[in-house]
Amino acid sequence: MNHTANAVRAGLARGWIELKQTATNGQDIFGNLLTPVILLIVMLSMRGDTLAGFPLSQAVFALPGVIGMNIMISGLMDIAGRLAVEREDGTLLRAKALPSGMVGYMVGKVVTVSGSALVVAAAIIVPGAFLFDGLRLDAGAWLGLLGILVLGLLATMPLGAIAGSFLTNPRAVGALMLPIAGLAAISGIFAPITLFPEWLQWIGQVFPMYWLGLGVRSALLPDAAVAIEIGESWRQLETVAVLGVWAVIGLVVAPVVLRRMARRESGAAVAQRRHKAMQRIT
Repeated sequence: MNHTANAVRAGLARGWIELKQTATNGQDIFGNLLTPVILLIVMLSMRGDTLAGFPLSQAVFALPGVIGMNIMISGLMDIAGRLAVEREDGTLLRAKALPSGMVGYMVGKVVTVSGSALVVAAAIIVPGAFLFDGLRLDAGAWLGLLGILVLGLLATMPLGAIAGSFLTNPRAVGALMLPIAGLAAISGIFAPITLFPEWLQWIGQVFPMYWLGLGVRSALLPDAAVAIEIGESWRQLETVAVLGVWAVIGLVVAPVVLRRMARRESGAAVAQRRHKAMQRIT
């Protein structure tokens, strides 16, 4: 009997069930749609603004970057948050007790988080296509968008698993928001990175968020928009290379970190975390 294959099948089934539950739970629906609605309102306020020498509005420039930013937030914070919560409530310990249980557990999380991330991306781009003029939405654009979203999730979800392995409780997930907000500020999400000092441009290009934004812009914006990018190029090969490197690093490091975390899980550890959680509530 192939325990790993069975675990993968169970993980796929579990992830699909969790995804369907998310789609029918009012609280989850509200949580998934709140951020896209807020961002669309922000971009609507920018619709009349233009960038010097740029043929489209600032809102049209920002929309692809926002999609890329949300992919990173989903891949990093969602995975990390789920790991932290399910370590505390004992779900991870139960998964560990099964043959290849951690494999099935992580496959399920990948399915759930990927599905939710794609729903959030759709919740931004579909209304955005009606609200803002200038987006390129032909078959090639959709194919390019799907490709960069999948690559972006591969690059960010392992990082989320690594971060979640070190979080001591679910409330610590909020600490990840500060560096993500800092990255958004220097990664050319709402304004072209070429407007920043060169040293800041180099820092922004180290991390996946800039390349996610660039990749989505290359898929959705017209060819003339490339004039405002670094080197007046979409740098598609570089985008694939950088995100690919992040994906490889994450996929190599994450299993090691997750195995080490799983070895530390025990009934006593779960009971101690629950006791601390109850003390915080009372």
